[in-house]
Amino acid sequence: MYIADEHRYEKMVYNRCGKTGLKVSAVSLGMWQNFGYTANFENIEKMCRTAFDLGINHFDLANNYGNPYNGSAEENFGRVLDKGLRAYRDELCISTKAGYEMWPGPYGDRNGSRKYLIASLDQSLKRMKLDYVDIYYHHIFDPDTPLEETAEALDHVVRQGKALYVGVSNYNRRQTEEILKIFRELKTPFVMNQPSYSMLNRWIEDDRLDDFAVGEGFGLAVFSPLYQGFLTDRYLKGVPEDSRVGRGSTWIGNELNETMVKKLNQLNDIAKARGQKLSQMALSWILRNGKVTTVLIGANRPQQIIDNVQAVHKTVFTAQELEAIENILRQ
Repeated sequence: MYIADEHRYEKMVYNRCGKTGLKVSAVSLGMWQNFGYTANFENIEKMCRTAFDLGINHFDLANNYGNPYNGSAEENFGRVLDKGLRAYRDELCISTKAGYEMWPGPYGDRNGSRKYLIASLDQSLKRMKLDYVDIYYHHIFDPDTPLEETAEALDHVVRQGKALYVGVSNYNRRQTEEILKIFRELKTPFVMNQPSYSMLNRWIEDDRLDDFAVGEGFGLAVFSPLYQGFLTDRYLKGVPEDSRVGRGSTWIGNELNETMVKKLNQLNDIAKARGQKLSQMALSWILRNGKVTTVLIGANRPQQIIDNVQAVHKTVFTAQELEAIENILRQ
């Protein structure tokens, strides 16, 4: 029988989602990779329990996670809940998303229609054996569906009691601003945007989405904070065969050239001087100024979660460190 670590909340930092009442752990567990049908369930269970024991209360999924079998990550998470974690349901912030291709035909392809969003959430709840999720996201902006329809569908599931809050993912500042106006008219509890962001992918700064979130009072949950593994010690000496780049399972593999490897080693030198691993420093850097609510980490073994959680305790950088990092990133 699983009994959670009684000291779990002493090990984590919790951030409020903008100006709302919802707080989530500064590090969250994203279940995009390594939690699907082909993954080892015992390892999945260990990772989820390790995360919760370390104070992670936010578990992030999507209807299409678990490739090649869409939905299998949610099914596995439902099994994890059944094997002891469900007793702690009221301590968990569970999110899921819909918007990408999910099932055949016009109602399950990439879209933001009322038909797709409501049906998909019903499916997700069945897979996880839940009455509701805490946050339900529209996963990708859909230019072919009126934004009012997407917003009203998200509002509807809240009024049904199937979601407590709503969010959007992969929306830029302009798109977020447009849907936020509708949410405010409907009085929909919008709490989070989920964009990609890392040292090597800083588009939200150029777009000023981060400043917009702070000003308007919603949170940012950022994914790919380690740039699909680049910002770890995996690639400091080349490309291991069993890495994502080595397996060809990432679309950014061609970016790992000599210049990138040099840059990663220089960043690693700064991390070592700070007493951190490169991955830890990369996460600390994201959390350094309070504009990001939580970083969504992936993992393929429990130790990675143990290592990465330490980032929340070292988010202060000296001016010299920040300047050195900027100089490296500009190369």
